[in-house]
Amino acid sequence: MTLADSVHMIALLVAVPVVVVACVVAAVLQRRSRPDPPTQPREYAVPSQLDRADFERPDAPWLVVVFTSGTCLSCADTMERARPLDTDAVAVQEVEFATGKDLHERYAIEAVPMLLVADEEGVVRASFIGTPTAADLWAALAELREPGSVPPGCDHHGSAPAT
Repeated sequence: MTLADSVHMIALLVAVPVVVVACVVAAVLQRRSRPDPPTQPREYAVPSQLDRADFERPDAPWLVVVFTSGTCLSCADTMERARPLDTDAVAVQEVEFATGKDLHERYAIEAVPMLLVADEEGVVRASFIGTPTAADLWAALAELREPGSVPPGCDHHGSAPAT
């Protein structure tokens, strides 16, 4: 082996580990600089109290408020299911984002459709995030208005009591 061959061999033995280390460092830096992929929150906050003066018919014993957005197709379905609940005892009101942005912000609404059922004091007693079935919505309101009116096993699966 000549001296030139030895120098080339030493240079190769030094260069290979340097290149490997440089590749590892580059990969680590690239991973750190990439933003994390978007994720959906596991839960959205549901208001536990509403100021009934913020809504139409504050004197009605019950309020069903549906927070919506004009670009949301499931919001229209949710309003369609809530509208028949509107009676003397139950006020149903839609709060669309474009026209009711102040209420969306005041109650920190981050997901639509969000349907809230509040009593005469504004305490949120049931909520649905997403579109509830008509049966679940009607059963939830019936049980709140008259406890024990929904037979066992027919509870309102889609709703969650506000905490």
